[in-house]
Amino acid sequence: MTKGKTPESSEATPATPLLDLQGLVVAVRRRRRLWCFMALLGLLAGAAVAVLRPPPPSAVTKVLVTHAEDQPNDTGTLIRTDVQLLGTTRIAAKALKTLKSAEDPEQFMADYRGTGVTNNLLQIDVTGDSEADAVSRARALADAFVADHVRRMKATAKAESKALLDQRDRMRDELASVNKAIGGRSPETNPEASASIESLFARRAELNSRIADFDERAAEARTGTPKIIAGTQIVDAPRAVEHSLVKTGATNAGIGMVLGLVLGLAAAAVSSVVADRPVLRRDIASNLGASVIAELPSRTGGLWQRRRTRAARERLTATLARTVRGSTEPLSLLELGCARTTGEIALDLGRTLAAEGPVVIVDGLPGPQLANHRQRPGDPAVIGAERAADVPPQERRIGVGSVAPGTAWTDLQYLGTQTVLVVRAGHGSAAWLHTVARQLADQRVPVNGVVLIDPDPRDRTDGTLWDGLHTALRGHSERLARQNGTGGQHQTERPPAWASRGPDNDQEAR
Repeated sequence: MTKGKTPESSEATPATPLLDLQGLVVAVRRRRRLWCFMALLGLLAGAAVAVLRPPPPSAVTKVLVTHAEDQPNDTGTLIRTDVQLLGTTRIAAKALKTLKSAEDPEQFMADYRGTGVTNNLLQIDVTGDSEADAVSRARALADAFVADHVRRMKATAKAESKALLDQRDRMRDELASVNKAIGGRSPETNPEASASIESLFARRAELNSRIADFDERAAEARTGTPKIIAGTQIVDAPRAVEHSLVKTGATNAGIGMVLGLVLGLAAAAVSSVVADRPVLRRDIASNLGASVIAELPSRTGGLWQRRRTRAARERLTATLARTVRGSTEPLSLLELGCARTTGEIALDLGRTLAAEGPVVIVDGLPGPQLANHRQRPGDPAVIGAERAADVPPQERRIGVGSVAPGTAWTDLQYLGTQTVLVVRAGHGSAAWLHTVARQLADQRVPVNGVVLIDPDPRDRTDGTLWDGLHTALRGHSERLARQNGTGGQHQTERPPAWASRGPDNDQEAR
């Protein structure tokens, strides 16, 4: 029998977010072993690279470069041009010629680089086979660049001076024609002739001024070249660069650690999203359709942590003991990802109930979890699941089994007609938790609650399902009251087991 959701229930149900950031953060934090291992691996890899592949011998030199177009507000365009000119085959070929090397200029260009420190300061870094080779390469490159820069500045100044002098010569030819025109005129009293002569005199004065200007500009162009030649020089002689193995190793290790940490966090986040393994008590309770009744850490730390864990286990044992005493139906503990812890809980429960009467633990766990444990005085008897039918009705029976993949679902009802799930946070996927809830509902085995193992200490979500009164431990008193109202006769009809709502089903089946 199925029933669809009413408009009221659909309005009350919150929309499921596409990506639960809170769950993702918790899942990534729980996988800290992965990204810590990746960070450590990156750190070791970076340190190993520094030791196994040390940097080649290198040298550095600095060149002061002056330009005819230098301006105080220059944004570095000229020095960037010089950096690009340094990385040309012409400069590389001149340096190799000075070194008398037959190396290919294009290959040599890969062994050095230029950096503009300021608008007029160029730094050249060169690598070589040895420190002496690197220093000689740096000196040859610096000399080749300075010579090329001086040659270009000279050629520019010469071309500019020649252009100015050509303009001056043309002005002189025009001045000669003007002087000739003035000399060929005779003094006349005609007003028009006087005006023409005055125009020629004005033109001659203008030409004389322009000729003087061109002479001055050409002289300035020639005079500026020596300043540029003298200003362009090597200000820091080529020297070998000392490499510290400790400093290089620390730098590489730091870079490797950061890269490894980033990759580890990314891998943890992607795997968490793909695996879809709930870690919050809210999500685990929602997928299993049962409330979280207790939490136990998987590892104990200091003395205070051990005391808290012991107290939590004692409270859980007392809660389960009250459940067994208040019901005539056998109880089972079904584990998912925590078989050892489930066996310990069953033994604690059996020891508590053994003081009141005979107790038998039916071991249905995969592998010898309880059968080979060391028997102590007062411990309950432990038998295999195949002997569950041999337990006398007057003895209390506690079943211990598993709901991991590969479980024989039809055998779970023989371990107990009511169960408490013991689930490790982040062990099962959401789809598998929903499968467990459906299978138990099909077997009509109600889930009284969930014991969460290894919960996130910063989880503040609510693991209580307020609409699960028919299966929760807090609903036992209501069921017992209804049973007592029937004259003390035990009802053979079990309470209905409901399938939880999952991401792939928006209906609930009875």
